[in-house]
Amino acid sequence: MNKINDTAWRIKAIFTGSIGNLVEWYDWYVYAAFALYFAPVFFPKGNPTAQLLDTAAIFAVGFLMRPVGGWLFGRIADRSGRKTSMTLSVLLMSIGSMMIALAPSFKVAGIVSPIILLSARLLQGLSVGGEYGTSATYLSEISTPGRRGFYSSFQYVTLIGGQLIALGIQMLLQKVFLTPEQLDAWGWRIPFAIGACLSLFALIIRRHMKETIQVEKDNTKRGSLVTLLKEHPRAVLTVIGLTMGGTLAFYTYTTYMQKFLVNTVHLSKERSTVLTFWLMLIYACMQPLFGMLSDKIGRKPLLLSFGISGTLLTVPILTAISHTTTEWSAFLLILSALIIISGYTSINAVVKAEMFPAGIRALGVGLPYALTVAIFGGTAEYIALYFKKIDHESLYYWYITVCIFISLIVYAVVRDTKHTSHIDKELK
Repeated sequence: MNKINDTAWRIKAIFTGSIGNLVEWYDWYVYAAFALYFAPVFFPKGNPTAQLLDTAAIFAVGFLMRPVGGWLFGRIADRSGRKTSMTLSVLLMSIGSMMIALAPSFKVAGIVSPIILLSARLLQGLSVGGEYGTSATYLSEISTPGRRGFYSSFQYVTLIGGQLIALGIQMLLQKVFLTPEQLDAWGWRIPFAIGACLSLFALIIRRHMKETIQVEKDNTKRGSLVTLLKEHPRAVLTVIGLTMGGTLAFYTYTTYMQKFLVNTVHLSKERSTVLTFWLMLIYACMQPLFGMLSDKIGRKPLLLSFGISGTLLTVPILTAISHTTTEWSAFLLILSALIIISGYTSINAVVKAEMFPAGIRALGVGLPYALTVAIFGGTAEYIALYFKKIDHESLYYWYITVCIFISLIVYAVVRDTKHTSHIDKELK
């Protein structure tokens, strides 16, 4: 394969793997973006914060399925190929989105209504749990050694891109197509229907994606949980430690921040959406830049920069945001936090993928990551809203700080995977 054809193949492979990842994360984030509107439909009683607590609880329950998805789809990816796993995961996401789009209100169906919502989120949690480990593995495997940080950073570009599309649709519905009353009544269903259709589109594309491993179905060690825990326990614990602080910070400044701006800073829903949209756009553009930087100087310096800055600056930044009186100051404060977090998000996929051999890579990346995200990322909104409800919101800022500091300890002791990559060893 000549250089031009090789580059074209890799670009096509990145697009094929990333487009499904983008659609999956769009479907996942639509729930968070539109929770302000549909919370009263499924949970009609109580004050706005209590309603958001109920929807945040179901958001967190969806995360409980992510470790199951990480195990199931990681096993499928390591045994039957990355393509099979990624195709099945996007199909489940489509089903979950359509269930929410068609779910009856509490007034019509009573308790059945939130049960349908919960079931749909469990399906989506299973799907996203399988998506991360497999897509991280796939993007890392199709990359060239000297540009692996850059290529793999597109996982978070598309992850953030999914949120951008969700926010973009929200802005169009808010400002162009629907009144606030229509959005509250039925307009919030539209983005879930769009997500279901997009997932079917991604399913068709992924059926034609290139495979990156040679499948050996008779090898019982491939995708084996016993093998993972027995032969790679240190790597598993390292993934957990690497992820803890990063995922909590990420979900705080992306998923939860829109509600924080409404509930604490007292911006309108519409202004909060616009502000978040532009922040996410800049944030997405930063990921490849940090990924390229890691190819030059290594992965560890970026992780350390996030760990140190996050430990020292989380409380001051969140405190300043909560007391800000202008949108511009809120914008700049959140942007500074996203720059700090980019030291983690831009390279966390490749760091984890480089720690495991091919036959156990998707499972090794997906399962411990999904477990950690379920515990810390999935509960971020609920814990934040709980502390606000009891009038001790600042305790949440310290909770994030402690988790980032624990991750910092891991960053300090772990070896730089750029120089110890299992993927590079397999290419020799």
